[in-house]
Amino acid sequence: MKILLNTAACAARRASQRTSQRAMRARRAGTLGAVAFLVALAFAPTAAAQSDREPTLPIAWNRFYDYDGIVAISEQLASTFPERCRIEYIGESVEGRPMPLLTISNPATGEESSKPAMWVDGNVHGNEVQGSEAALYLAWTLLERHDELPRLATLLDETVFYILPMVNPDGRDYWFHAPNTMHSSRSGKRPTDNDGDGRFDEDGPDDLDGDGELLSMRQRVAPGTGTHKLRDGDPRVMDRVPAEDRVKLGADWVMLGQEGIDNDGDGRVNEDGPGGYDMNRNWPSGWRPNHIQYGAGDYPFSFPETAAIGEFLMAHPNVAAVQSFHNSGGMILRGPGADARQDYYSAADRRSYDAIASEGEAILPHYRSLVIFEDLYDVHGGFVDWTAEGLGILSFTNELWASSQYFNGVDSAESGTAGRLQFDDHVMFGETYVDWHEVEHPDYGTVEVGGFRKMTGRTPPTFMIEEMLHRNAAFCIFHAEQMPKLELVELQVNDGPAGTHVITAEIRNTRWIPTRTAVSADKALGRPDLVLFESDGLNLIAAGPNASRTDATQFSWVEHEAERLRLDSGVSGHGTLRLRWIVSGSGSFTITYDAQQAASLEISGEV
Repeated sequence: MKILLNTAACAARRASQRTSQRAMRARRAGTLGAVAFLVALAFAPTAAAQSDREPTLPIAWNRFYDYDGIVAISEQLASTFPERCRIEYIGESVEGRPMPLLTISNPATGEESSKPAMWVDGNVHGNEVQGSEAALYLAWTLLERHDELPRLATLLDETVFYILPMVNPDGRDYWFHAPNTMHSSRSGKRPTDNDGDGRFDEDGPDDLDGDGELLSMRQRVAPGTGTHKLRDGDPRVMDRVPAEDRVKLGADWVMLGQEGIDNDGDGRVNEDGPGGYDMNRNWPSGWRPNHIQYGAGDYPFSFPETAAIGEFLMAHPNVAAVQSFHNSGGMILRGPGADARQDYYSAADRRSYDAIASEGEAILPHYRSLVIFEDLYDVHGGFVDWTAEGLGILSFTNELWASSQYFNGVDSAESGTAGRLQFDDHVMFGETYVDWHEVEHPDYGTVEVGGFRKMTGRTPPTFMIEEMLHRNAAFCIFHAEQMPKLELVELQVNDGPAGTHVITAEIRNTRWIPTRTAVSADKALGRPDLVLFESDGLNLIAAGPNASRTDATQFSWVEHEAERLRLDSGVSGHGTLRLRWIVSGSGSFTITYDAQQAASLEISGEV
């Protein structure tokens, strides 16, 4: 009952933040589902990773949760760990569902804005559900293990995490509570005219047998007039027969596509279902209109979900790392999404990307480091393209789950339907497959319906979920640990000519992500790093970077504002920077290196 009461209090606070009537209706409609989830949560048998203690907040990570379940976990994290976690709602979806955002850090070690931050999100496509659990598992790990693992304590002392579990609350809710396939409900739920007939969402799929799944349809026809035959020994598998062999082999089955009927009478089936756009094509960098890039929306940020995220990120220039979770395929992806934008990824930035992704391939077996346009397809207006190219943030998309994990890379896992059926038969005991069975169709007459359920293929089986979540959280933590961190290598004060003094500071970035990415410098994104010189009793004559190690008079002196050096390029990943000041007089001084995406470094000395 304690969990139920705490969550009720959190829900009451959340209600005060919801101003639209649609959001209130969505909340009331989900009450029973949230309560059922919390009852299950209270008795969830789970462990706190490798610890033998009972977790402070038990959560079962061997299942997926609907919208209300994800909100409940988010609120419970905030109420259980209030000293390091808070929840806010940064916007609402098309259907009025609030979007919870968790901020995780240690306020005792400084203001959030003074620390480098990592943005993590998931579930931009409604059917790519495990992204939400991946984001929340990361939050749970950081909070649950903070007091046990010094590495995590240090990370939260020095950085901030902004974690948005659901970019697409409406698509997620629809995927769970309506008949779907593993691929459907990708879109948000703004009504869209996908078939250009002036009507919106009028011809979606139909669950003919009412089992809550959208399966495939097939029909038996006269031998030789079909396109497929049943595989000998396994009639569940449909083998396509080459056109020239259909008569000889007696092809007697045709595939009729996804379960559905022609609702609008235009001769096509399921061509205008709910929504029909792609929020991962709605970002400014490389955006193209819908006739070039399907699903792009009317203009960048034209959906309330993307607009809310864009507003938040532009208001938080301390974000130095981005991780977005999708599914599937087992990939660690970076931009560019199109060949024409390769100049946004210089050799210096690629060096940082490659170092982090290479470690990721070791952390994540069966995952490959890939470039979106080179190794997959062109994407215009993608999220990590915008954060990398428009905001100058090192950004990755992980495609969660790889089919090769079914049999640990054995070829049968890649052999289409037969390989997946082998896994279903031997490991899942038939749970993920619906056998073919007869159904009456209003247009085709008697057909057979069958195939794989939605909770398969793109999502791992339940017993493999937690490993997927943990390994991807580990990659996020490694990525976050590579946000820039500055240290003083050496401070020298030497006598200069004509009674002056030469102050030289060598500063090192101990991590892979630069204080300013090369694209930030090249495209003038964000604010340059600043180096401030303050003193009592010293007269500053000249200052600048690129100080020579052997000649005290050699450095790139600036013409204006020597006390406030502007460094467009910052300090590269695992790089060093030598700065020099020429002063006269005597007294103490303070040098402050101030970067938007790194904690400030303060150096004191005396002449």
